[in-house]
Amino acid sequence: MTNLSPNGLQILQARYLRRTEVTETPDELFQRVAKHLITVEDEDHEFWFDRFYGVMRHLEFLPNSPTLMNAGLPKGQLSACFVLPVEDNLEAIFTTLKNAALIHNSGGGTGYNFSKLRPKDDIITSSEGSSAGAIAFMKIYDTATEYVKQAGKRRGANMGILNVTHSDIEAFVTSKSDRESLQNFNISVGITNDFMNAVKNNLEWQLVNPRTKKVSKTIRAKMLWDLIVDEALKTGEPGLIFLDTINQDNRLPKQGKINCTNPCGEVPLFDFESCNLGSINLTKMVVHDGKKNEIDWNKLDKTISIAIRFLDNVISSNHYLLPNIKHITLANRKIGLGVMGWAELLIMLSIPYASEKAVDLAEVLMKFIQEKSYAASGNLAQIRGCFPSWKESRYAPNTLLRNATCNSIAPTGSISVIADASYSIEPLYALAYKRTEILNDKTQIEINSIFVEKMKSLGFWTEEIQNEVIANGSIQNIKHIPKNIKKLFETSLEIPWKYHLLHQRAFQKYTDNAVSKTINLASNTTANEVSEIYKTAWKYGLKGITIYRNGSRANQILQPCGVNLEDECS
Repeated sequence: MTNLSPNGLQILQARYLRRTEVTETPDELFQRVAKHLITVEDEDHEFWFDRFYGVMRHLEFLPNSPTLMNAGLPKGQLSACFVLPVEDNLEAIFTTLKNAALIHNSGGGTGYNFSKLRPKDDIITSSEGSSAGAIAFMKIYDTATEYVKQAGKRRGANMGILNVTHSDIEAFVTSKSDRESLQNFNISVGITNDFMNAVKNNLEWQLVNPRTKKVSKTIRAKMLWDLIVDEALKTGEPGLIFLDTINQDNRLPKQGKINCTNPCGEVPLFDFESCNLGSINLTKMVVHDGKKNEIDWNKLDKTISIAIRFLDNVISSNHYLLPNIKHITLANRKIGLGVMGWAELLIMLSIPYASEKAVDLAEVLMKFIQEKSYAASGNLAQIRGCFPSWKESRYAPNTLLRNATCNSIAPTGSISVIADASYSIEPLYALAYKRTEILNDKTQIEINSIFVEKMKSLGFWTEEIQNEVIANGSIQNIKHIPKNIKKLFETSLEIPWKYHLLHQRAFQKYTDNAVSKTINLASNTTANEVSEIYKTAWKYGLKGITIYRNGSRANQILQPCGVNLEDECS
């Protein structure tokens, strides 16, 4: 088995390894997962066990956390996240809360669109009272989440969306302004093309009571936009979900409109749908030809084929908590194969992240992944049949597929640490940094190993440089390092936001679900810049956008080692 990093091993021991009479080893974990997934194979069990186990043990591919945690356990729930409906009556609201608690306890996260709820102080005819409003119920959900841990090991994650037409939208936008409320929610505004055009043309914007369908207030669209931008600059939220863009790309339009996503935004889902995700470690898809590193396209092709079958088996072997979830998940069989280690792949290929060459390669790579994913899903369709709702999809009648969607770019939080790879398609946050808030009170220190190897190979790794990197997470202020090396190792806050968005657009072009990416910004970023980022994201046809200004939250998960520097980073 590939050696695990100390941080990867620590995460596995804290959250993933089974504890019976003897604690499971990482190798036994991967065997457990593979053994569970081959139970749905009709034949060749040993062959598929070797394939599934092999891609995990070599850290070439990892599924989402609940699959690693729960596969092989009685009633093991393997899906990462779900979307649940929130209807405008008390019984439905608390039924959804109960279902969310079950999902969080099983290891999953939940997304909700609260736009059907009547606004604050609206009339309740049955009791002659007044409504508490969407935000009040979000706070109830938030409190419940605080006390129901995911799989008993971490707090649950939620996405809360309110459409930009809702009467309560202004209060929603500022609902996390105190930096204390809704700690277990990511919040995003459901944006329409009409609203973006109203902002562009400085028009009035009507807010509508969803119960009466009547206009409750008229404001300037630009005023609401500025409020969104100011709050995002201040706290990192709200993000934006571009609902019209999502539905233009909806592969199952006959099933209705999609109005919600999972907690990190990479999978737009119908009510009760689940997302089943996994990511390929791109640092393992490199071959050295004697002179330079290149992408090993043959290995990548084989890994994609195994991963698609792996994820389809997750759907068939899963334990479903609710009949509604089982019905629609099996009908559509959506999966999301993505990537991690993109930043390190570029370094291994000597391509700077902030370059047109990197953006062009992103398109080429993701096009290849999507094409091979469809080919693998098509082969499964020949063997196992298309997904049951295929005739209702945009693929019918010519394109046979086993899965209604095949690709998503997820943030790959914990599994990136296990795989010792950079997060998703993000640039390196820093060359050395602290990771906090992920294992209760423990802090992990990360010094990028590929950076160290590259600097050693170039003859630049000295004690002086090591100390500078540990203190500041960067090499940009070291005078004697050549410009091309500095360019190669630019970190997240040193890369212009333009290139963050260009990478997201490049991957989104060939991703049938969505791309979860955070545009990391320097602490001195202005509101005008955030506004331009959000507008550009819409123009680029992205399905969602999130920004984070460095230092805008007290409990920042990733921090340069130089913040409160102690011996822990050395």
